[in-house]
Amino acid sequence: MNPLARERIATLAVFLANGFGIGAWAVEVPRIKESLGLDDTSLGIALFCFALGAIVAMPLAGQLAPRVGSGRATALLGAAFAIALPLPGVAPGMLMLCVVLFALGASNGALDVSMNGHASAIETRWRAPIMSSFHAAWSAGGLLGAASGAVLQKAGIGVVGGLLAPDLFIAALLVVAASLALRDIGPRAAAASSGFAWPDSSVMKLALLAFMCMLVEGAVADWSAVYLRSTLNQQASVAAIGYSAFAFSMAACRIAGDASVRRFGSSKVVALGGLIALAGLALVLSLPTVLTACVGFAMVGIGLANIVPVIFSAAGRSSATPAVGVSMAATFGYAGFLVGPPLIGFGAGVLGLRAALCVLVMATLIVSLLGGKAVRGAQPA
Repeated sequence: MNPLARERIATLAVFLANGFGIGAWAVEVPRIKESLGLDDTSLGIALFCFALGAIVAMPLAGQLAPRVGSGRATALLGAAFAIALPLPGVAPGMLMLCVVLFALGASNGALDVSMNGHASAIETRWRAPIMSSFHAAWSAGGLLGAASGAVLQKAGIGVVGGLLAPDLFIAALLVVAASLALRDIGPRAAAASSGFAWPDSSVMKLALLAFMCMLVEGAVADWSAVYLRSTLNQQASVAAIGYSAFAFSMAACRIAGDASVRRFGSSKVVALGGLIALAGLALVLSLPTVLTACVGFAMVGIGLANIVPVIFSAAGRSSATPAVGVSMAATFGYAGFLVGPPLIGFGAGVLGLRAALCVLVMATLIVSLLGGKAVRGAQPA
């Protein structure tokens, strides 16, 4: 097999494994909240520790790749993520939950930056738009992780087993990926230029759009089940249906993402996607039922599916090298993914959960109104 094809397959496996872990974690959040007796504000603080760990680790991940190679960095950080994933299930109280979520957030944030950087290098060598395929693998993993979590909960498996069983699958997948490939596929960047850098003016708009999109994605991942369980008064396995619908629709649409961009254009994909996501959120918040949860969160997944891959590609075109632009947009985007959940938690403590989730409606409105123009204006550096 062509070495570049092996790298693509191995990196797809890493995206799948990471998404699987986040999906499994998302459906366990309500049970962890209940088992420790946390209110919305306390859960928001714990999730903030997850975000803080990632924000601290993201710049450090940029320093690791030039030293060991982007592929090897991805393999090492994947192992760290697999080690940290089950830890929230054994946390005995709020303090320890914050500590282990900091560790989990750090490993997840660093892995996000590393695997996207490696995917960007593969896309550059591939000479074709393939970024959506990597994100499709992540979304498929999220769907499978959420579905497996719901099945385990239905079977009466506790929180520890609900995280440990998926983690065994994740570890096996990462071992196979590292054995298959995850090596350097190009010259290493200079160490001095590998750390975190604030986006310049040509990339800032795209980075902020990535922040908004992934803020919505992160909030849906961590709060959809909590919102539906509190609103519908259903058991945890039923409440998880919202995130499952979201993850399934996002994965399905990302499979055809690159073809959609070629046919309709990147600006239309972004503008229309933001509008569809806005309508889906409005449906869920205004009329919460099991049916509208499925339809509404599916619409959010459809709308957001290909916006971030399009933004990453546009950011790559707007920088001296694709890797630089993608790393800037990815760092802001994943910061949004991690900031979203604690932001909703703090807002829920003050205004109530439904009112706090209206922030997501505003974010998708901004993306719909401004995103198309920002992507259309992306020019090669």
